[in-house]
Amino acid sequence: MSWIEIAPKGAATSIVLHSKALVAKMNPDMNLGTPSLMYFTEKFDELYCDLRNKNVKVGEIVELPTGRVFNFADNEENYFAVAEKG
Repeated sequence: MSWIEIAPKGAATSIVLHSKALVAKMNPDMNLGTPSLMYFTEKFDELYCDLRNKNVKVGEIVELPTGRVFNFADNEENYFAVAEKG
C-alpha cells in the first residue's frame, strides 16, 4: 500500500493522495463519486466515541496494515476517513 503525502515542511496538516481503485477495493460500498478526505488523530478512540455520541453516522473501526481507521458521513452522505496517528 502506498500513497502520496503533500505538506509544507513543519506543517501540522498535510494532504494525502490515495489510489481510488485501491480505496474501492477496500470498501466497495463507499461513494467515490466525490473527493473524500482522511484525517489523522492521536485521540482516535476519543474522536470515534465523540462522533458516535453526537449521532454522526460512523463506520466500524478497521485494522489496516498502516493502523486503525474508520469513516464517517456528513449530512449529505459524503464520507471522510479518520486514521490513528501514532
